[in-house]
Amino acid sequence: MPILDVEIVIRPGETLDHKLVTELANRTGDIFSAPPGSTWVKLRTLSQENYAENGGNSPLDFFPIFVSVLTARLPSPDKMQIEIAELTAAIAQVCGRPEENTHIIYLPEGAGRISFGGRLVSAD
Repeated sequence: MPILDVEIVIRPGETLDHKLVTELANRTGDIFSAPPGSTWVKLRTLSQENYAENGGNSPLDFFPIFVSVLTARLPSPDKMQIEIAELTAAIAQVCGRPEENTHIIYLPEGAGRISFGGRLVSAD
């Protein structure tokens, strides 16, 4: 069930390859050991003009990626750290960004609070 929301700050004039989102889904699905059709990736872009950091302008070559991960159940902290390392490396590589500019946020567990096609994912 992993659902990833990927938001990437793009360079002026940059366009993303239409195959990028499929590559992200395939690579992250492998990391989660998820069967086909069960890892969903939504990709959005954010123009440089709509991104800032406190304390002044961000460096001209800083175009980060923000990834929110929703799973039915959160992994153990040790497994989460392994997933984070693998996801960071894969997402950065696919998107052509440095790992240090790739940021991952695990959302609270989806079980008991998310539905697919009108069916609540069981919290049991």
